[in-house]
Amino acid sequence: IGVPQLTQERRDDLVKVVKKLAEEGRVSIRTVRRDANDHLKKIEKEGHISEDNMHDAHKDVQNMTDKYIAEIDKFLEAKEKELHKI
Repeated sequence: IGVPQLTQERRDDLVKVVKKLAEEGRVSIRTVRRDANDHLKKIEKEGHISEDNMHDAHKDVQNMTDKYIAEIDKFLEAKEKELHKI
């Protein structure tokens, strides 16, 4: 069965869908970051970790957040190029 080529309009619609999914992924990652930071504050208040360790852990959480958001952006860019390729 032959499948017709995508029209430019349909390609643009698919790019919008991919961008929406990427943004949902970014929001999910930020939610996890917020939850992790809240947990770190809680255990620091309970006295289980020092303020310095909490600060280091916050940096680690932020670094992981940045890493995974960059991966989402990289995949988004690749998928956009793929969809616009004729």
